[in-house]
Amino acid sequence: MKWMIASDLHGSYTYTKKLLAAYERENASQLILLGDILYHGPRNDLPKDYNPKKVIELLNSYKTEICCVRGNCDTEVDQMVLEFPILSEYALFSNEKFRVFATHGHHYNMEHPLPMKKGDILIFGHTHIPLCEEKEGNYYMNPGSVSIPKNDSWHGYMIWEGNSFWWKDLEGIIKNNINL
Repeated sequence: MKWMIASDLHGSYTYTKKLLAAYERENASQLILLGDILYHGPRNDLPKDYNPKKVIELLNSYKTEICCVRGNCDTEVDQMVLEFPILSEYALFSNEKFRVFATHGHHYNMEHPLPMKKGDILIFGHTHIPLCEEKEGNYYMNPGSVSIPKNDSWHGYMIWEGNSFWWKDLEGIIKNNINL
């Protein structure tokens, strides 16, 4: 199992193309999107090559490989044009060692986690800042943003394979990793 985790595309055609190229290069079996797919939101500047219609076309061509949760910029009208579900507040995955909750981060995050047992992981986006932090026996992870990174971070994603997580930029250069 090798999964790519990404967040906050915000309608950028350029960076969505780069993300999907990285997905192919990584040979991942699943793409988990943590929300904010098409709209940039009122607090963000327009991302490079903002073109939601082209992003829709790109992502729909991967519809059988995408698991997506709802971001604060995602709406029912977005669901009308995307051919994969995007309106769940969170998704739950597990392996033999731990459970992983995936969410956008505007409702559930380090300060307001889902009910988790010791050893669980919460992966969220929303802040546009990569993160890996252990707190009270749980891990909190953020892949950062595909299109609008903040705090001098990179345009990037995460890879989850087995018990390992890697943070990478869109060219595939490893920025951080952890083995649990």
